[in-house]
Amino acid sequence: MPGLRDSNTLFGNSRVMTLTAHSIVGGAIVSLMPAYPVLGLCLAFASHFILDAIPHWDYPVRSASLKPDIATRMRYDRALLKDLITIGTDATLGVALASLLFAPQGHLLLVASGACAALLPDALQFAYMRYPRGPLLLLQRFHWWIHTPVQIERPILGIGLQVAFIAAVVITVRSGAP
Repeated sequence: MPGLRDSNTLFGNSRVMTLTAHSIVGGAIVSLMPAYPVLGLCLAFASHFILDAIPHWDYPVRSASLKPDIATRMRYDRALLKDLITIGTDATLGVALASLLFAPQGHLLLVASGACAALLPDALQFAYMRYPRGPLLLLQRFHWWIHTPVQIERPILGIGLQVAFIAAVVITVRSGAP
């Protein structure tokens, strides 16, 4: 299919679905079940892996310090700074949008927590780089296994598909939310 690339490794080009998409889906999930917050948070966490199984596009991670397959020592350079700004902005935008979209009548803390729970698997990859043992090793293996090897190459197509997916989630949840 034009615009798609088949890759054998998840982090060869360090592409993962945007944190904004993960956050919005996580926030949407917990907003549907405020009476069951623990279940909602667990499902928000699990949603991360489901989204990573879908072919998608994202910005590349440039710093070797943030690539789980390399696991090098921290190198405080310009690439790390750029990546931290990009990742921080992406995560903040996602949590803020999830909160604005799904917590207007309350449950702000729950929705924000659901958005963060959906981000947690990617944050745990950083912990795995520093301590690749036990549960972190198992979680990372699962993360690599579940992640689609098909990446959308064209940024416009990839961003458009993620926006359309997010819009579908928002419309679905807001039309059926209690």
